[in-house]
Amino acid sequence: MNLSDNWTAGQHQIVRVSAAEAVFKAIRSAIEDGELKIGAKLSSETALAGQYGVSRSVIREALRSCTALGLTETQTGKGTFVVASRASSDLVLGQFSARSLMEARPHIEVPAAEFAAIRRSAEQLEELRGIVELMADEDDPEIWVSLDAAFHAAIARASGNGVFESVVNDIRDAMVNQSETINLITGRARQSDIEHRAILDAIDRGSNDEAGRAMAVHLSAVDTALSQIMGEKQA
Repeated sequence: MNLSDNWTAGQHQIVRVSAAEAVFKAIRSAIEDGELKIGAKLSSETALAGQYGVSRSVIREALRSCTALGLTETQTGKGTFVVASRASSDLVLGQFSARSLMEARPHIEVPAAEFAAIRRSAEQLEELRGIVELMADEDDPEIWVSLDAAFHAAIARASGNGVFESVVNDIRDAMVNQSETINLITGRARQSDIEHRAILDAIDRGSNDEAGRAMAVHLSAVDTALSQIMGEKQA
């Protein structure tokens, strides 16, 4: 029996309303309250899914955010273990930290949006429209964050600058992890949809200044959400 089985056995199933957020909060609280101690191995995804009455994809999303906060670590073939009792001061997003990502993104994506407004083709504009429309109608958080990354990658392509495109593709997985964690903890998806629409509208009008400003506003809002998660004070 895993160290966490006794704790897990006493939990109630969670009604599927923001299920991933509810599971994430339950596991995070158990860790921070000391019910799940450092070194404890969490039950398998299948067992947790059955316990909470949710799908394995919901469990995976919740566990990825626990890992991003530095609370857990998943070891291939062994399972997921508690490695800290408090969230770290920075999010772990695979190869990059959240802070490193947010320091770099404005220098890449603001000028990319500006160039996209004056260089995008009709086909690229249609692609951006399609992504934004899909995101507005998407309730599955896993699909939504994938579309989010696709939107930013499409803008980089539309910029006509191969360096911007390459860099955004290189950080795409980290962007997905960042978006997933932010939306799970702060529920920013619908607000992001509004911000993405503003970026798209500026690109559609061919206004490079407005496109850059809209992207800057969006990235600033993301940075604020990250700082709230990490407990930082805004300067």
